[in-house]
Amino acid sequence: MGLITEILALPLAPVRGVGWVVDRVVEEAERVYYDPEPVERELAALEKALLEGRIDQQTFDEQEDRLLDRLEEITAFWRGDAAL
Repeated sequence: MGLITEILALPLAPVRGVGWVVDRVVEEAERVYYDPEPVERELAALEKALLEGRIDQQTFDEQEDRLLDRLEEITAFWRGDAAL
């Protein structure tokens, strides 16, 4: 960019700065939301609860299906083929 272009674009700098911050916030939110580790911990805790007799097989199956669907969504996101 030339000097004239830089001077003319200067009033837009705050907008670009805000846009950059918004992009970083969205990236961090996606990283946290699509982190598979909490889902994997829930699956392990669910299996432990079943083995200890704190939940029945039907409850286990329902919750396991929900968690596996979530894990599939996370995997699809990181592969880049998630339909958002």
